[in-house]
Amino acid sequence: MAQQLAEGLDPALAKRLLSALLLVPLALASVWLGGWSFALLVIGALVAMAWEWGRLRPEPATAVAATMAAALLPSLAVVVLMSGHATHALALLAVGAAMAAALAAAARVQRVDHVALGVVYLGLPAVALVWLENRPEIGASLVAWLLAVVWATDICAYAVGRTVGGAKLAPRISPGKTWAGLVGAMIGAGLTGAGIGAALGGSPVVAGLLGAVLAVVAQVGDLFESALKRRRGVKDSSNLIPGHGGVLDRIDGLLFAAPVYAVAIAMAPGTTAG
Repeated sequence: MAQQLAEGLDPALAKRLLSALLLVPLALASVWLGGWSFALLVIGALVAMAWEWGRLRPEPATAVAATMAAALLPSLAVVVLMSGHATHALALLAVGAAMAAALAAAARVQRVDHVALGVVYLGLPAVALVWLENRPEIGASLVAWLLAVVWATDICAYAVGRTVGGAKLAPRISPGKTWAGLVGAMIGAGLTGAGIGAALGGSPVVAGLLGAVLAVVAQVGDLFESALKRRRGVKDSSNLIPGHGGVLDRIDGLLFAAPVYAVAIAMAPGTTAG
């Protein structure tokens, strides 16, 4: 039935729909299963994004160094985190980024900053998501809430921006984004966060406000990746996901929102960092 529905839509929209119908259940199933099922999904996404991160620099040596550093070090940090050492995982990212930069400089690789930044840019969200998922009893709910808020941000920003139009948010970086879309994203994410938060037994006011804040953070993440692609002169980070571009294109907002959300949860009363 999904195939029949997609055939009646615009080809680009049909690809996006079919991809979403496959990827969303996969993501939610891994969240529900938790443990290594979720960690392995994160590591798989890391490898794909690391390859895309390397492609954003045209120099072959830089591309190889950036890909290897962004794939290996964050993945190792996730493994360390799964062994129960969150602090060690964060330290590995910090030390690993510095070591990757030093080795790249010694090898006379261009854009050493791109090599080091990839470790942090991809590693922090990965560690944050796995740390959230591993929270006793509530981990799956935390990650599901975050995913719903980020999805609501993307959908509402696109729908309101296309419908209302108006002043551009950052015309030099992403000409399609508008201030109206940002407001719509904040309202949509706020309502989504409040509704799910209330259903999970939390405060709808706190969850709604946090959802609205994360909508802004996610939009900044979207603009950050758009700026990287514009500098490289490409529309998408890759074509791994039909209709969506690359993995980076699909979850650029989540990459910024996940660490901020993890910090908020870690600062909540009664939360331990381990």
